Amino acid sequence: MPTPDFVLELRRSIGHDLLWLNGVTAFVSDDRGRVLLGRRSDTGQWALVYGINEPGEDPADTVVREVKEETGVDVIVTDLAAVTSSREVVTYANGDRTMYMDHLFICRPDPNGNADPFVGDEESLSVGWFDPGQLPAPLAQTTVERMARARTYLKRLQGGDAHALFRVGGRELPTDSDQSNSDQSQAEH
Repeated sequence: MPTPDFVLELRRSIGHDLLWLNGVTAFVSDDRGRVLLGRRSDTGQWALVYGINEPGEDPADTVVREVKEETGVDVIVTDLAAVTSSREVVTYANGDRTMYMDHLFICRPDPNGNADPFVGDEESLSVGWFDPGQLPAPLAQTTVERMARARTYLKRLQGGDAHALFRVGGRELPTDSDQSNSDQSQAEH
């Protein structure tokens, strides 16, 4: 999908000044444990599917739409794994400067929809399912970071902790030590 109309409108007013946008990322895994990735046409790197919210669009709806548009795969959102903000300004080739707040969602293929990926728009050169131990290269650094967050969230979820991950003061929370401290505090009372 090309740059959304609302962003183009804003850019007419603010030029290349810094623009703050809400974004979503989909960590989609199938019943075989494979992860859905796309090779981006703008960078040539492999990445999780991501995109920006349209005005008034719920983030979970955005992630479902983005996965469908870019890969043709129908997904069901199961969890919000993390909410984080970019620490660096992204400067695009045209000079536009942007930062993002990212909502990382865990998704699975919809059993009543399409699970066979295909290039759905001009944002991707190729798409496919990949075994986590055999990921394609080059892999975008943001995807490496977001996949680590997704794995951390899923590990915690298996242990009964469904809290989304976030950062406070640059520190990722909750951490395993936060859980240990909480358990110890409850045992003392």
